Amino acid sequence: MTRHPFPLKTFAVAALTGLALMTAPASAQQCGGDFQAFLAGVKQEAVAKGLSASAADQTLSGAQIDRKVLSRDRAQGVFKMTFLDFSKRVISSYRMKNGAANMQKYASVFDRVEREYGVPAPVITAFWALETDFGAVQGDFNTVNALATLAHDCRRPELFRPQLIAAIEMVQHGDLDPRNTTGAWAGEIGMVQMLPEDIIKFGKDADGDGHVRLKASAPDAILTAGAFINHLGWRPGEPWLQEVTVPQNLNWAETGLGKTKSGNDWAALGVQPRWGQISGNLPASLLLPQGRKGPAFLAYPNYNIYLEWNQSFIYTTSAAYFATRLAGAPRYDAGNPDQGLNDAQMKQLQTKLSALGYDVGKIDGILGAGTRGAVQQVQQQLGMPADAWPTPALLNRL
Repeated sequence: MTRHPFPLKTFAVAALTGLALMTAPASAQQCGGDFQAFLAGVKQEAVAKGLSASAADQTLSGAQIDRKVLSRDRAQGVFKMTFLDFSKRVISSYRMKNGAANMQKYASVFDRVEREYGVPAPVITAFWALETDFGAVQGDFNTVNALATLAHDCRRPELFRPQLIAAIEMVQHGDLDPRNTTGAWAGEIGMVQMLPEDIIKFGKDADGDGHVRLKASAPDAILTAGAFINHLGWRPGEPWLQEVTVPQNLNWAETGLGKTKSGNDWAALGVQPRWGQISGNLPASLLLPQGRKGPAFLAYPNYNIYLEWNQSFIYTTSAAYFATRLAGAPRYDAGNPDQGLNDAQMKQLQTKLSALGYDVGKIDGILGAGTRGAVQQVQQQLGMPADAWPTPALLNRL
């Protein structure tokens, strides 16, 4: 559940989940070469940082390269679903029902989270559902092997070597069994999918057993998630996302992430809430995930915390919307969005935009922030509604 600078992984039941890593040290990390020599170097570094040699030996002895981890790392799933398709897929009646039941079952823990960290129960519950289906799908990769594999590999050792050392610290604390603890392929553990460094920094023992065990203890997972979200900058008592209706005479070029007006200013332009009241004094961006004819949302400052959790706009907006549903909001008005582009058409569009000098990043068929921004600018230039939603009509104009 920590921040991640690379694409999403895929979970069988949870669909596309949030993968995340904390900021890694800038210094170069040793990688590659003989695996046993590499492990010896990790042990030496761990001991130098004050961890016990016995904990390092217990963690690293028997560690192996997991080729399936490398395969997943090289072929991460890419996020090409639309907001409507993805949100309908992951926000099921089953998850709504179980989310409500879990908020009731662990009400005392959620009350504690809100008192101490200001994070509402629906926010944590939505992540809990999307990450692991409330703990049902936590991953079956040996955690130590996964971290050792990625730390030894020379693609991102600076991200994963510290996680392997943090795993040694967890073993020393009695919070990780190096032989039997399993999780996601990139080393995340537990119901809310956290990496060892983050568990060390933010882990909370909510059930009072003297350990932080995010795999088996829902109270530990809930309280730890609240502590982490608070650390990311959550603003207590403020909304995060609100569905709205929009007039058709808006200046669509003023919509999108990074473009804000006060809630009062949006209301003056005819933007109206479908549920609750617009927070007039807060800055907000008007999000149109599938253009001006699809669902519309005001994203308040707390929405940015979702982007810290996962950088995918579609995942982030779906998670934030799911949390509003758990808080009592009605199902969104799907509207009737214009037809979007298929994978081949999206790549063709990105190629054309790149040739025109726009930075869309990799030609990958993903409607990411760079592509959305370029689309909006080109729509303006062509006199089309600049809602950042690419259509066949736009592609044919380029």
